[in-house]
This record gives sequence, C-alpha cells and structure tokens, in this order.
Amino acid sequence: MQKRPLGNSGLAIAPLALGANVFGWTVPDPPSSFPILDAFVDLGFDLIDTADIYSTWVPGHAGGESETIIGQWFAANPGKRGKVVLATKVGMAMGHGGQGLRKEYIVKAAEDSLRRLRTDYIDLYQSHKDDPDTPLVETLEAYQMLIRQGKVRHIGASNYSAQRLAEALETAHLNGLPEYISLQPEYNLYERAGYEAELEPLCLRHAIGVIPYFALASGFLTGKYRSDADLHKSARGGGIGKKYLNPRGLRILDALDAVSAAHEGSTPGIIALAWLMARKGITAPIASATTVAQLHEIALAANVALTPEQVLQLDTASAY
Repeated sequence: MQKRPLGNSGLAIAPLALGANVFGWTVPDPPSSFPILDAFVDLGFDLIDTADIYSTWVPGHAGGESETIIGQWFAANPGKRGKVVLATKVGMAMGHGGQGLRKEYIVKAAEDSLRRLRTDYIDLYQSHKDDPDTPLVETLEAYQMLIRQGKVRHIGASNYSAQRLAEALETAHLNGLPEYISLQPEYNLYERAGYEAELEPLCLRHAIGVIPYFALASGFLTGKYRSDADLHKSARGGGIGKKYLNPRGLRILDALDAVSAAHEGSTPGIIALAWLMARKGITAPIASATTVAQLHEIALAANVALTPEQVLQLDTASAY
C-alpha cells in the first residue's frame, strides 16, 4: 500500500484514516473496540483520529471515552503504539464546560488527553474548531511549548475557514511558530462546495495534508438510505433524510451504483471513498467502522483505481 505525505510533517500515512468517534458510543467498550483497532493496523493502515469530546453527546458521558478506549488498547498491546499515527483534537466544549484555544486550556487538555491515551506523545494535535476570541499567536505558542516538550509532534486545524487558516499560517510564519500541517474539513461527494471553493486551493498552495471527515456523508453514500422508509435504519436517519434525500443526492447514488458495478466486489461506499482518495491534495479520508467486517469493506477503497471517465461521471453527478 502506497503511503502519502501528511503535509510537510515528514510523516507518511496510508490513504484511509480510522474515525474513532464510535468508540465509547456505538462501539461501547474494549471487547467490541479492540478487534476493530487490531484489524485496522493489521491491514497496514495507521492514522487513528479521535478527539477529547468523543463522546459527550451520550447521556452520562463527560468526554474522553474514545481516547480512554484507545489508551486501554495501547496498554494491552504495547507494540501497537509505534505502528499508529495518533491524532486527537482540542477546543470543542467538554462536558465540564472547558473549551476554546487559550494557552492555559490547551496545555491542560493535552495533559488530560495524554493520560487517557496512555501515551507520551500525540502525533497530530488538532484545533477542533476556530476560536475567534483567542489570538492566533497565543494558540500557536501553546502548541510550540507542547512540541518542545515532546508531547506533540505536529499540529493541524479542523473546521477552519480559508481566511482563518491563511491567517494562522501567516501568524506562524511571522512569529517563528509551528504551522498547521493538516486540515480536517467536512468533505465528501455530496458536500463539495465548502471545501473546494477556497480551502482546496489554499491547501494545495501550502502543501497542507487534508483528512476529510464525514467522508461517507453520515452513511448516506453507502446507499443505505434511498427512501423515507429507510430512515429508521439508524438514529441519525431523520437528519439524513432532510439533508440528502433529494434529486441531487439520488443522482449521486445512481452514479455510485454504476461505478461500483464496474469494480468487482465493490459497493457505493467503497467508490465514494475511492473518489476522495483520487482527489488531488487529499491525504486520507476518515471513515468509522462499528464491526471488523465493515472495516474490511471500507479498506477495499485503498485498492480501487477509478478511471478518469469514472471520476468525471461522479463529478458530474455531484455537481453543485
């Protein structure tokens, strides 16, 4: 499997990242989580993406549940930490009320994440969202301190606008501070405009690695939801119906069906991930799996080579 550079970090990663938001939630405990993590690494993949807030939305959770399970997995498998590029995030509202990107809070949050993850360092520490109330230089100074202490290797941004990402890069350059080497935007065959209009050219210009989340549009691009009758298949079905079940969404599914039929053993979800992997500047889309079988399926995307005609077919169907 050919690895791809993660921005200018010097790190190279496999072209699919594992979204760990499900651990401690729909994959609730170590016995159900560990086999997925084991299989991911055994298949030759390496980037595991989590966040301190996973999973504050579950009643009774305070955040850190996903990190805790990953830490337990590291403790049970001492040789696995060196095979993983570990990414986590800071800045979203935690259950105890902490949030933002002030220096003092970042430093404390990093220590909390390291403790839960049972590791000495985080490979990619990401600002989960922009904090307009904190000067960019203060945020980057916090990261600089953590990097000098060896607790963080590289930093990335998530959910940043092109303007704010450009300002952060300029601030880092002018002040001799660490630069964001990656961006985590929402991006998939359905949600294209927000990334492609301004963020994509900025990332290409600065060689920023891109690791999109919601790569399968909350499951819609797997073809699981094709009518109102399908929306009961999961707790998020209602939101999917309102957002994606429209003529454009169905046109995208038709194109995914056609392209997947041309690749033996493929599915719409596999093709949706392969389309992202084929996009210039994309390092690795992030996708979650709740079973080992599901992981094996999405992993097939790394071996699918779409033809230029198939890429055009998908581009046309998803035009916005």
